[in-house]
Amino acid sequence: MPSPRTIELVKATVPALQAHGLALTTHFYDRLFSNEPELKNIFNLGNQAGGQQQQALALAVLAYAQNIENPSALAPVASRIAHKHASIGIRPDHYPIVGRHLLASIREVLGEAATDEIIAAWAEAYGELADVLIAAETELYRASATAPGGWSGWREFVVDRKVRESELITSFYLRPADSGALPPFVPGQFISIVLYIPELGVEQIRQYSLSEAPNTGYFRISVKREGQDPAGAVSNRLHDAVAIGETLRLSPPYGDFYLHEERDTPVVLVSGGVGLTPMVSMLNALAPTTRRAVFVHGARNGRVHALKGHVEQLAADRAHVEHVVFYDAPAADDVAGRDYHFEGIVDLERIRARVELTDADYYLCGPLPFMLKQRDTLLGWGIGRDRIHYEVFGPDQQIAA
Repeated sequence: MPSPRTIELVKATVPALQAHGLALTTHFYDRLFSNEPELKNIFNLGNQAGGQQQQALALAVLAYAQNIENPSALAPVASRIAHKHASIGIRPDHYPIVGRHLLASIREVLGEAATDEIIAAWAEAYGELADVLIAAETELYRASATAPGGWSGWREFVVDRKVRESELITSFYLRPADSGALPPFVPGQFISIVLYIPELGVEQIRQYSLSEAPNTGYFRISVKREGQDPAGAVSNRLHDAVAIGETLRLSPPYGDFYLHEERDTPVVLVSGGVGLTPMVSMLNALAPTTRRAVFVHGARNGRVHALKGHVEQLAADRAHVEHVVFYDAPAADDVAGRDYHFEGIVDLERIRARVELTDADYYLCGPLPFMLKQRDTLLGWGIGRDRIHYEVFGPDQQIAA
């Protein structure tokens, strides 16, 4: 815990962070990449180009300043950051580099308001936070390396199969190049892939949820083709340039969004678009059990609805599995009652009798506005926050606040 004086000084910077936080983080990343260009191989340049990373960091810095004396309020975010950092290979020696540029940016953006005492306070606070994250990441690396079939860092996998699941989503079946064992993971977790992107001249790392239940033979990811800007650089290359037989480098599985397999209460999976990928992994793990599962999914129409037939078959074969489909813009060949159940965006109020289940856990994955809508509905029903779990695409943002 930082000293009382440090807490006082850091909290005193909250108004400045509210007014200048985005300018500060934008300046920080410009400074970092100008002085440490090799870090472009670690950071997501798509999120940089779109401004999402700068905004997310500004919110994170502000949240840290506001809650510096209450570590429990920051614990969920710290856990998520640690898993993300472990998946991209952040190591202890990265923290002094980032800290140096962050402190310099605070001084350069805030000017005279950033007194020597303020900078010293932020240095102490940053050091405390870095120690927390380093400890968490060290444990994640240790657990990954010592798990049966596990490893730390990057491991080579071969693309065994590519299966087109919809107009936008393709599944990649990935087997270890060394033919060794695979580590266990919990349904809902993700792996990272690193690819060299010629048009950017750097490597880029992206996280993809594992879309199959744990098994001994392969990992499966189901990847949506994104736009042509830097945000889509990796997904487009996977779709267009990565062929069967090619070798890719993968991280071990990470992530703190996962199915609570130790429970036997009902599960409601609510996804939008490509957010179904971790949900299918969870559903596949639930299918052999007797635990009640309701899979609610929203897509634009049947042409972009991936893994539809697979989920339908699970629901048809197993009495404890139910699925509900919403299409907000059905195609001409989509048939109501056969291809989808409701027209419009996912609205849990329309199916409340089917999804408001005693002691159920609710898992949400999709675009942020989608998850906010579902979260607010569930909270309005009186569902406890500890029963609502979510996964965020891209830079972390707070939906649980």
